[in-house]
Amino acid sequence: MKTLCVLESVSRADGGIFEAERALQCALADSNGVDVRVVGVRDEFTDADVAKWGSLRPRVAALRGPEGFGYAPGLAGLLDEDVDLAYAGTLWKYPSWAVLNWQKKTRKPVVVAPHGSLDAWALNNSRLKKRVAAWLFKDEQLRRATCFRALCAAEVDSIRAYGLKQRIEVVPNGVEVPEGSFKFSDLSFQNRGKKRLLFLGRIHPKKGLVGALRAWAQIRNSQSAISNSSDWQFVIAGWDQGGHEAELKALCGELGLKIASVFSHGGTRSTEGQNLKLNSYNLKTSSPEAEAADVVFAGPVFGDEKDSLLRSADAFILPSFSEGLPMSVLEAWAYGLPVVMTPECNLPEGFVCQAALEIRNAKMGNEKWDGLRALIEMTDQERAAMGMRGRRLVEERFTWPKIAAQMKALYEDVLNAG
Repeated sequence: MKTLCVLESVSRADGGIFEAERALQCALADSNGVDVRVVGVRDEFTDADVAKWGSLRPRVAALRGPEGFGYAPGLAGLLDEDVDLAYAGTLWKYPSWAVLNWQKKTRKPVVVAPHGSLDAWALNNSRLKKRVAAWLFKDEQLRRATCFRALCAAEVDSIRAYGLKQRIEVVPNGVEVPEGSFKFSDLSFQNRGKKRLLFLGRIHPKKGLVGALRAWAQIRNSQSAISNSSDWQFVIAGWDQGGHEAELKALCGELGLKIASVFSHGGTRSTEGQNLKLNSYNLKTSSPEAEAADVVFAGPVFGDEKDSLLRSADAFILPSFSEGLPMSVLEAWAYGLPVVMTPECNLPEGFVCQAALEIRNAKMGNEKWDGLRALIEMTDQERAAMGMRGRRLVEERFTWPKIAAQMKALYEDVLNAG
């Protein structure tokens, strides 16, 4: 079987979609014998990240014009016609247009993966641009799609709500389970320094960090009934988008939260602007200023730094307004971390198996942060048991070999249906 995978980006510029698609396409090729050909649009991180695709080695076309449209006229020449089907992990930019023209020309099936971009919140974000794209090409591409890959049941509902009637198959994201003992495996909680609540992902308004910081300030308030809240630190790690990190830092100042910024080269900067030394991301051995901070901005982390950060965390939070199926939560569970998240993260099984506590963010109309308070009030052993349940959930349902096998079966069904 030969497949063509078309993406907007083949690098970290596409955030969690890059991580998810890279892992899925590599698993299809390595473990399931699928001939996968990956194409995308060049961006500032392409050269640094292309090696992460291993033997797949994506081909990329140069960007022309505004980045927001993703116009890359050379992309059409990279779309091979000798494949059996195309998989489009792109929706609102030029690569979708290129896939549409490829389908018209070859009359071959196309599986479309919206990655959460058809849910109500996502459609209302950059609404005018998306209306123009829908009029130009997007609605036609969606109507012509042979099949849709949804990440969860909620995305099925979003696709149907858009008026699409084709087959939809739920094939979730997966995650790699780290080697070695995972978080809290020895239940050794002594002398660990401050406990750390971690957010890891794109720093964007849709992630709901404004509401989370307001709730954090209330929990850290001296009037709070949570007596051990001073033992905790909120760590926000990820890449800034559109200057939102500066807005969050300003909000921390308004809320009276002490902040420190951590850089990947090993330095920190306090609110007073002093340069401080930090031993990687191990904040418990860092400077007194970083240790005393209520909120730490850790910047973007990848590879070993990301692994170190996850292993040093005590809990994970995703207060998002809109997600397809978040890789970050699956990774947190894989590392044995207890999770607090919104229902919009579309992982209800986490609540069912008691691997996660529910929070509701203000834009949902019914703000509720009891889950975050409950997490802080738990004992170390209770949080450890919660994280272990998440780890088991990932092992049972969300490993890449299992997900890739589902995807290959979907491809075979599409091809057998003619």
